[in-house]
Amino acid sequence: MTTLEKAQLWLTDTFDDDTKSIIKQWIAGNPDELEDSFYRELEFGTGGMRGIMGVGTNRLNRYTLGQATQGLANYLNSQFAGEEIKVAIAYDVRNNSKEFGKMCADVLTANGIKVLLFKEHRPTPELSFTVRDKKCNAGIVLTASHNPPEYNGYKVYWNDGAQIVPPHDAAIIKEVYAVKFEEIKFTGNDELIEWIGEEQDAVYIDACIENSLYQEDKTGYDNLNIVFTSIHGTTYTTVPQALKKAGFTKIDLVKEQMIPSGNFPTVASPNPEEPAALEMAMDLARITNGDIVIGTDPDGDRLGIAVRNLDGEMQLLNGNQCNTILTYYILDQWQKAGRITGKEFIGSTIVTSDVFFDVAEKFGVDCKVGLTGFKWIGKMIRDFEGQEKFICGGEESFGFMTGDFVRDKDSCGSILLACEIAAWCKANGKTMYQYMIEIYKEIGMYYEGLINVVKRGRTGAEEIVEMMREFRENPPKSIAGSPVAEIKDFQEQSMVNVATDMKSVMDDIPKSNVLIWYTEDGTKVCVRPSGTEPKIKFYVSVKDSVNSEAEFSLKLKQLEHKIVQVKADLKL
Repeated sequence: MTTLEKAQLWLTDTFDDDTKSIIKQWIAGNPDELEDSFYRELEFGTGGMRGIMGVGTNRLNRYTLGQATQGLANYLNSQFAGEEIKVAIAYDVRNNSKEFGKMCADVLTANGIKVLLFKEHRPTPELSFTVRDKKCNAGIVLTASHNPPEYNGYKVYWNDGAQIVPPHDAAIIKEVYAVKFEEIKFTGNDELIEWIGEEQDAVYIDACIENSLYQEDKTGYDNLNIVFTSIHGTTYTTVPQALKKAGFTKIDLVKEQMIPSGNFPTVASPNPEEPAALEMAMDLARITNGDIVIGTDPDGDRLGIAVRNLDGEMQLLNGNQCNTILTYYILDQWQKAGRITGKEFIGSTIVTSDVFFDVAEKFGVDCKVGLTGFKWIGKMIRDFEGQEKFICGGEESFGFMTGDFVRDKDSCGSILLACEIAAWCKANGKTMYQYMIEIYKEIGMYYEGLINVVKRGRTGAEEIVEMMREFRENPPKSIAGSPVAEIKDFQEQSMVNVATDMKSVMDDIPKSNVLIWYTEDGTKVCVRPSGTEPKIKFYVSVKDSVNSEAEFSLKLKQLEHKIVQVKADLKL
């Protein structure tokens, strides 16, 4: 079916007049917009369904979301026939999120499904927690994470509180694509809606405190200067309250950014991975003599942390650095408490730094690795429940979770933990940055960089396919001066030893369009098309040893230069 034919299907009485008017205008005089809006259907990727809001099959709107929700309703009714089915729904601060949330609730209730709907926007991890806490069959959250303001998205959670994984994901997608737009039941039944709000916040915050803190005497809590910003996102509802309830008293908020807004007016991008998003918080920390700066993304699952470096300046840690500190501290506390028995594990992903293998080995726990996305760490927890104890998990994209009370990355619990570490460090005469160096002195120094190559539209998608084909057929022979020693292809589920040309099967992880190259000196490059954004990502990790705080800065510059060499060698 051509793009025009797909667009013309949206000119029937099933669709509202505004939608039909826009399509007619495009057909008459805007073929590029018509093409980009209808050339494909939005797909569920590693982070669910995410896209630009607007008219068309390649856009987030009443009809594409309605189709997804009707398909989910059909699947739930087939899986839990004869039972009372409950679905929790949350939404972030993005434009249209609240309206989309109610619309999804209407579709579910029209299908006889009870809905627990948050009255106002709430963080994604609170939705994950609520699914299990309220014994729901599934959950939905409307969010596009840290994407620009024109985006929104839709994520589905199963009854364990984790995002959907096989076999449910494929089965739900099959149901979604089987739904015709005229079959969507939009007329809901409000009697099947239970509204939830502040009372659920309190339960969630208590769980974060219980699962994320270790110092019984709250060492240094009252002497830590914290600067926090929600970057206009949902965590204004939870994080300040959680910090105060935990015992932290010196909390300065970036007031301009505590105002929820889907336009994110004070930043170019609401992404705590980017230093610019925390600029206002950094400025406030200079005035208040802050020890730690923390910011979260719009739906409150990711966090960015800045601490004072060796020169006393605030510096944003990358996701792997942050997670290294959190993981090491937790395992150290578990070891001191005699809680490690050899049947525990931490979770990571294939694009995350291999430093976590070294940390796990030091403390005698396993490090399990899954595909990109926290849904795979959630799957680990479920797969090994009753056999091995999950301690914590993280991925490079500024996500971390402590314990299994939330089955997704959780900024609130992670922030409480980070502040305890910062307070403990300050009470012991050092900074978190110095603590990180101490960890690297013990297990080896790692440094990472992420290179994003943006390719928009249909042409861009085709270019990404071609880039992956070329990398498979002609992989680099050396990277940054070191020969490539090993090639992993997760689509073919194969691993090749370059020196011997021996190929082995690696089928412990599901197929995915990802390549990893390892060089002889330990450099790791992971190549992966994004599942939710029009880009191809290159995750680079380099390593060295460091023997003292005095040589750390020099080693860091050398590793930063090496990542520049990697970029040049791959012609990026």
